[in-house]
Amino acid sequence: MDKVFGSATEALDGLLRDGMFIAAGGFGLCGIPELLLNAIREAGTKDLTFASNNAGVDDFGIGILLQTRQVRKMISSYVGENAEFMRQYLSGELELEFNPQGTLAERMRAGGCGIPGFYTKTGVGTLVAEGKEHKEFDGETYILERGLVADLSIVKAWKADDTGNLMFRKTARNFNPPAAMCGKVCVAEVEEIVPRGALDPDTIHLPGIYVHRLIQGAHEKRIEQRTTRPAA
Repeated sequence: MDKVFGSATEALDGLLRDGMFIAAGGFGLCGIPELLLNAIREAGTKDLTFASNNAGVDDFGIGILLQTRQVRKMISSYVGENAEFMRQYLSGELELEFNPQGTLAERMRAGGCGIPGFYTKTGVGTLVAEGKEHKEFDGETYILERGLVADLSIVKAWKADDTGNLMFRKTARNFNPPAAMCGKVCVAEVEEIVPRGALDPDTIHLPGIYVHRLIQGAHEKRIEQRTTRPAA
């Protein structure tokens, strides 16, 4: 099976449709699938639901799809740094399902492992728990969270071989592995595709069994928050 495609547009060909559910890796602007997000914008696919830690910033990441009104719902942990996200949510234009970060990561991982649901203490007694099943274990109350299974996963990695084995660089790993796992189809963009056998098996963070399509490209890698101080 040839997993390597020439561009993000080619890799997404035949996969996109209006109203679909997409899981996206990344945290802030770190490790986001920027090339694939640009290709989705260009395709004009709309009425999308995204599961992602956040929605980038106003003009980068998922934020570019908010600008073009292609996103109907966000399943997220954090909405700061994106004024358009907040504006659309507060005006009722965008549906939002808040998730604690650990819960969101586990919902993705569970979906990828075929686990339909799990119990967690996180969110008990808050708005997060409303409408969810409560159950006691050893005298403690837990709520039931459902695993997530997306129509499509888009992720960003550092290196890959042509079979789709992925390596992530440092904190850019973040939500990418669980996001990749929970998609019925996963498309990954990477900075470098190396020959088969070049990756040390002990350094592979995500096995290629989860990755269906793969592209190599140049990435902008914006810095979300830059803090500097005068030289001494």
